[in-house]
Amino acid sequence: MVYICEVCGWMYDENDGNPKMDITPGTEFDELPDYFFCPECGAVKERFAKEE
Repeated sequence: MVYICEVCGWMYDENDGNPKMDITPGTEFDELPDYFFCPECGAVKERFAKEE
């Protein structure tokens, strides 16, 4: 699944994770900590939406 930041459009792909943020590939968005934020604009986790 892919989640998109509603503020800047940055995408989090669960299959890829985010090695720069020490998030291993396969990590589901719901498993990310509540303090997760967009690495591009700093938006909080609640500002992400599932890609349709």
